[in-house]
Amino acid sequence: MTDYPLTLDSFLSRFLLLRPQPRKITANQRQAAVLIPVVRRAQPGLLLTQRSARLRKHAGQVAFPGGAMDSSDTSLIAAALREAHEEVAIPPECVEVVGILPPVDSVSGFRVTPVVGIIPPDIVYRPCEDEVASVFEMPLQEALRLGRYHPLDIKRLDGERRVWLSWYQQYFVWGMTAGIIRELALQIGYRY
Repeated sequence: MTDYPLTLDSFLSRFLLLRPQPRKITANQRQAAVLIPVVRRAQPGLLLTQRSARLRKHAGQVAFPGGAMDSSDTSLIAAALREAHEEVAIPPECVEVVGILPPVDSVSGFRVTPVVGIIPPDIVYRPCEDEVASVFEMPLQEALRLGRYHPLDIKRLDGERRVWLSWYQQYFVWGMTAGIIRELALQIGYRY
């Protein structure tokens, strides 16, 4: 395989031409959405957060900004944009939404819809201290490299579940977040 730089144009071309296809039926009914913020650069980045250690659920985990759909949200896209604004101060009007990925079930009972959006490089992030410990950017080309994700099969009462694990610098990326990134790589056919 040839290792070539992944540009924003090549990412968008592949994402827009290869429309996401649902791979499985989700069982959860409660709706949530996350924003997959791709930072507009010559070499694009993927914005991620590390959740606060004080949170009751998923404390300290690496995640995309997002959360449950509120009654005030007009759509799942609106929910993702609202949550990204609340969690890290990404202005909704600065996000160029390019599409969504098929929803995935979370272990906490939500049907989560990933929303892919392009954001400008000059946003000043202001993490909500109650929810977000840190904000960091990972090069998109590195994030989408399938070889960085390692499977772990977990046996539970309701059956076996595969989760994906990866490290980036000091951050442990795993579970639903790693699965969504990996699914995005598969979706656009990025194999490097």
